Amino acid sequence: MDRVMADCRRFESESDCSLTIVGERDEVVTAAAEHAASVHGHEDTPELREQIREMLEPESAYVPGARQPEAFPG
Repeated sequence: MDRVMADCRRFESESDCSLTIVGERDEVVTAAAEHAASVHGHEDTPELREQIREMLEPESAYVPGARQPEAFPG
């Protein structure tokens, strides 16, 4: 199974979050949803988890350091 990444640096946030989560798809979705709820105040819903699934990137897309943030899809 391919490893994927959820990278908070990718999106604008008030906390300027720098967390990156890498692992198997289901693990990353679970961890990212829990992080989004506990740190960013989102409600952990099936819709949020689906949105996270759609935003996952391949592990190979990781680059160290700063990343130019984009607006969170709404």
